[in-house]
Amino acid sequence: MAASFVIYIDESGDEGFRFRDGSSEWFVLSAVITRRDEDLEVVKLVDRVRAALRKDSQYELHFRNLRHEQRLAYVNEISQARLRVVSILMHKPSIYEQEFFQQRYRLYFYAVRYLLERVSWYCRDHPYNHDVHDGSAEIIFSNRAGMSYDEMRQYLNLLRTQSATGARDIRIEWSVVKVEQIKAYPARARMGLQIADAIASSFYFSVQPRYGFVEGRYVSMLKPVVYSRKGQYKGYGLKFWPREIEGTILRDSRYDFFRNDYGL
Repeated sequence: MAASFVIYIDESGDEGFRFRDGSSEWFVLSAVITRRDEDLEVVKLVDRVRAALRKDSQYELHFRNLRHEQRLAYVNEISQARLRVVSILMHKPSIYEQEFFQQRYRLYFYAVRYLLERVSWYCRDHPYNHDVHDGSAEIIFSNRAGMSYDEMRQYLNLLRTQSATGARDIRIEWSVVKVEQIKAYPARARMGLQIADAIASSFYFSVQPRYGFVEGRYVSMLKPVVYSRKGQYKGYGLKFWPREIEGTILRDSRYDFFRNDYGL
């Protein structure tokens, strides 16, 4: 049987810890969830945005390269689409064991784990058409230069073994996440990855200060498509890590939109 869902994953920020040398304070990993039989129509929103922005049909949308008003038009289109999004927001200066997370792929893989947990919960709780689809997800990463996806698959297989034995509290729903269905493509090859780029960048701009300010409007507009469960966004479509950073956000008036829109 075919997979029930298609998941697109991209990032914003970097994994570095040299903050005085320009490393970002935040690293964001985001996923876009679509139903398999609706995927093609959903990702066509990229074509509509290109047309609205008067871009060539082959133009690759990079959120960072757009002007603010163009980003607003793009996010507005996404907010009306039949999709759901999940974002993991990591504040690197608040990480206690920074040396551990400076090891090869360690921070990225840790973000992938949290992301796939939440993606798999959504897919598990929204099954459909069992006669045609098997409930699993095709998981498509934006191809990263130098990334070993074989190592990622090995990492996920290790997590699956650990969860089966109860060695660690791994909460990925393995009927949804099948390691053999993980793929990587350049963003130009799959339009859904360009949407994932817009999501990751939107959340990155909402937390990473620039000239002392953050931009929360994109995130506020995206609320209709952020994964929630019983009205709860935190811990589902929106996860901050480490947990201590939530206190900082609650005390900082720059982040009022997270409290007002997402109930932090």
